[in-house]
Amino acid sequence: MSAMPPQEPGHRAPARPDASMSLLTAVMNHTLDEGYAQAAARRKAEGRSDLPRTTRARLWLAAGLVLAALVVPRGAAQAREAAPAVARERQELLDRVEAGTEGLDDLQAEVDALREDVAARRREALGPADADRGDLVALLAGATAVEGPGVQLTVDDAQDAGDSGFSGTGRVRDRDLQRVVNGLWRAGAEAVSVNGRRLTALSAIRAAGDAVLVDNRPLAPPYTVLAVGPGDELAAAFEATAEGRYLDALRDDYGIRTALSVRDDLSLPAAPALTTRTARPVPAPEEAATPQARAAEEENTP
Repeated sequence: MSAMPPQEPGHRAPARPDASMSLLTAVMNHTLDEGYAQAAARRKAEGRSDLPRTTRARLWLAAGLVLAALVVPRGAAQAREAAPAVARERQELLDRVEAGTEGLDDLQAEVDALREDVAARRREALGPADADRGDLVALLAGATAVEGPGVQLTVDDAQDAGDSGFSGTGRVRDRDLQRVVNGLWRAGAEAVSVNGRRLTALSAIRAAGDAVLVDNRPLAPPYTVLAVGPGDELAAAFEATAEGRYLDALRDDYGIRTALSVRDDLSLPAAPALTTRTARPVPAPEEAATPQARAAEEENTP
């Protein structure tokens, strides 16, 4: 047996980097299976092509090509024809939305005019003696618009609040707005609105999912709270309340952004809808002086 030729130390031939990946190397170098390669070589040697040999097969192939040539342009033509129809339907929907918005604005203007007419008739029916009292009741009930000095409080979500819900995040919750509004009432506000919606004794602030609702209307942050009252005194009184300190804690702990400023001229709209729950007639001055009238009034008083 012949001996292997001696190799000098330090001159071993370098191994291939892929020597340990022989299977992967074989797959990459021989992508076509040997059986497929042999069949392709045999077909080429016999002069056979991949096209169908019989007349029927060739007719079917030609019919398929003709059908494809007819269907593809037809589909493209239908798509081109449908594009103007889709655009026309979209424009019609936009026109309907705009018309509906204009109609809603007209109805709102009519409601405001009727509300002003009712207020004027009420003042006329009450007479000059009770007109001031009626205006005060309408003001407190939110039935009339209000103008005057006050404060503007803006409450907004934290910059990194995200949309992951209310709990444990920097988003303003419904109960946060509730406490802010109650704190303003406690501080002496005469009228309050949130994002342009006037609040009354029957207003409700609550949540539905991830949205904050004021009188069943969803609002989006930032929330702008306007309160009519003595500006500097109202701001100082609110900051001294428990609700004002609660707002400071929200800012320090959760990064909720707040801004309180005193305004010289605020304008709050009237409440959009008021419902009369109870009412009783007020007797005339001469009737109220009689014992019978006083007895009737005591019986009707709950």
